[in-house]
Amino acid sequence: MTSAVTMPEGIQMASFPGPPPGADPLPGQLDRWLAAHGAELVSIRRHIHAHPEPSHSEFETAALVARELAVAGLSPRMLPKGNGLICDIGTGDRVIAFRADLDALPLQDTKDVPYRSTVPHVAHACGHDVHTTVLIGLGQALAQLDQQGELPGRVRLIFQPAEECVPSGAPEVIESGALKDVVAIYALHCYPQLPAGLVGVRSGAFTAAADTVEVTLTGPGGHTARPHLTADLVHALGRVIIDVPALLDRRVDPRAGVSMVWGAVHAGEAFNAIPGEGYVRGTVRILNRDAWREAPELIGKLIRDVVAATGAEVDVRYTRGVPPVINDRMASAVVAGAAGAALGADRVVEAEISMGGEDFSFYLEQVPGAMFRLGTGTPGSEIRHDLHQGNFDVDERCIGYGVRVMVHTALAALSTGAF
Repeated sequence: MTSAVTMPEGIQMASFPGPPPGADPLPGQLDRWLAAHGAELVSIRRHIHAHPEPSHSEFETAALVARELAVAGLSPRMLPKGNGLICDIGTGDRVIAFRADLDALPLQDTKDVPYRSTVPHVAHACGHDVHTTVLIGLGQALAQLDQQGELPGRVRLIFQPAEECVPSGAPEVIESGALKDVVAIYALHCYPQLPAGLVGVRSGAFTAAADTVEVTLTGPGGHTARPHLTADLVHALGRVIIDVPALLDRRVDPRAGVSMVWGAVHAGEAFNAIPGEGYVRGTVRILNRDAWREAPELIGKLIRDVVAATGAEVDVRYTRGVPPVINDRMASAVVAGAAGAALGADRVVEAEISMGGEDFSFYLEQVPGAMFRLGTGTPGSEIRHDLHQGNFDVDERCIGYGVRVMVHTALAALSTGAF
């Protein structure tokens, strides 16, 4: 098998390391296969990194993935819009699914590397290039097993567009039939706080729901010398900014993990004129599903109650983003055991809860599954290229580790009767 991507000249890439001490070998001579094809997978990642596409525009990336899977003898199916795809491997009534996201962020790539983004103000600063490459590697590896008659069931690869925007791409992918016959689904996410070779696993709340709220206040305006004759909008906005999050903390169970933070506020221009309109915008992040479902009504009421005493008119626009990622207990146990087999038990750690949002949550609303964190930091280095920053990069050995974990997870999930 040869990659559809040509490896750039003059770029030296070390082959992937073999199984770490204490790890179980992959079946079907896949450790040897992975070592031989490591440079090709790195080349794919670098090509995607250098040619990022923003949300809803991932047409070339999807086409590249389709070519790579076809080279491995697979038959991917493009999604209706052509910016994502699905690919089944093996046979069976029960399907174990794996999802990767294809889109990049609207950020400038500031790194001085040969594979720096060639697209102005678009960069893979969240690791989706790694997610995609690992899933390609999983597909290629499982295709080898299937050809050898050693794949004990059916696996589905889901390459999803538009994770980084609202509305996101997951609901469209689900509507296209991506979860038909699926009994469990898995995904990984780059995590620079862990060194390459480690993974983080957690059952239960993993990432938060992420919604937005915009509060617009209006009034007749007036002179700052006579606030009693009008509605003082700046004062009213201040009440909303301070009082609503404080009241919310007292109306929701603290264990629900609710965070309301304002990110933008504007009212008026002149120092001596009370404006006739102003707004404040922010985010609401919640770890608990029930609290998330109740949030729009509760927050809307709190805002209106706070504004009522100020005399201003209020309009509340609450926009759903993504639900919280709640990892299934059994699915988390499967991936924890598989990661221990792939890398060694001492390389599996408990993942921290994140208040960031992830639209993998939409899949978990339909079927059990789990997301885990793939360490991408360079071991021994104090430099951490954090997510959503223009200089984000990874230790590329993480790709091989990710493929190993995904293969073991697929085989473990196929063999368990829990799903």
